[in-house]
Amino acid sequence: MAREEKVEVEGEVLEALGGGMFRVSLDSGHELIAYTAGKMRRYRIRMAPGDRINVQISPYDLTRGRIVYRHK
Repeated sequence: MAREEKVEVEGEVLEALGGGMFRVSLDSGHELIAYTAGKMRRYRIRMAPGDRINVQISPYDLTRGRIVYRHK
């Protein structure tokens, strides 16, 4: 069986919730809860409210995501 494809979108961090979780506003207007991906956690890439990020979202649950990139 093929693995489902993730949807990658851009957004902005609204609030840091603790434990590597963030409230994110997408460019489309939706809000979701996102956590930091493994390599971002491993290399201790920090994020603050206002940062632009890329988020991967599963097509099955559009309320949760995974932060994969922070724009400079």
